[in-house]
Amino acid sequence: MPVHPVVASKFHLLEGIESFEAGLADPATRARLDEFMSAADAPAPPQVDVRGDSAPGPHGPVPVRVHTPPGGGPDLPCLVWLHGGAFRMGDLDMPEADWTARQVCDRAGAVVVSVDYRLCVGGVTYPVPHDDVVAALRWVRDSAADLGVDPGRISLGGASAGGNLAAGAALKLRDEDGWVPAALVLAYTTLHAVVPPASPSLAPLLDEIPRLLRFLPHTRRGITENYLGGPASSADGYAMPGGAVLEGLCPVLLLNSEYDDLRASAEVFAGQLAVAGVDVRQVLLPGMLHGFLNLHPGVEPVDRALVLMSETVAGARRTAPTSIPA
Repeated sequence: MPVHPVVASKFHLLEGIESFEAGLADPATRARLDEFMSAADAPAPPQVDVRGDSAPGPHGPVPVRVHTPPGGGPDLPCLVWLHGGAFRMGDLDMPEADWTARQVCDRAGAVVVSVDYRLCVGGVTYPVPHDDVVAALRWVRDSAADLGVDPGRISLGGASAGGNLAAGAALKLRDEDGWVPAALVLAYTTLHAVVPPASPSLAPLLDEIPRLLRFLPHTRRGITENYLGGPASSADGYAMPGGAVLEGLCPVLLLNSEYDDLRASAEVFAGQLAVAGVDVRQVLLPGMLHGFLNLHPGVEPVDRALVLMSETVAGARRTAPTSIPA
């Protein structure tokens, strides 16, 4: 279907902006970027209980934000959630983090722990963000009783770069702890150091979106090298899970944007998971671009995504991995 009108109607705001970094540095273009990314007429987010905390990690405490359904209760399902931002941007207040956490908390009756992992700026590179996520996930698992969480119902998920970090953390805990979360929930993410070629059905769609919103090869190469602190060839399977052994992972829900260069990576990853015997469900959100969880749930495809995420979190139950690589 065409690009959703809520998004397409704002494309004119991006004219003449060469990059997000340049656009954000100029007050005039920043105002246009802010308007493009704003969610007009958004309903108030669900009211849930929110508090800050931190998990101990190898690089220092990892801040987290804990969302709990009003009244709480014992043995609730849980989602550990990671925002995106190309590994170098984003925070716990962006809609993709805050609104998503509140929505899943309310809809699934789940504790949602949003993780403020370290960003790759100022010399920080992999494995620091990865280590932060692994530490936060272990803290949630080991603190389940204090959080009111059923330790067998802890899911892990993320959007964009956060999805990459989620998959890498699940693999690390599989290998080091013999433990995997109950489910992985990955939204418009990328799993390969070099994005595979677009499929024949995807390629023509990409010409319909502004260049600023594309993940062209040179753009993605810069993101990857900034994250790794080196060339793409230096990535291991925890940094880029498309290069990992995938047997023994938990069930995976992949939510892909119809108009997104990175969809090619998720589609290939879905095939890799299936070959590895992992239970995988892939859903295409029509008319959506990368980052759709920053829109509000009044946009129907976003609401559908939140329903699928919440159903997955509410229904997931951990089983021991049946095949963990040596």
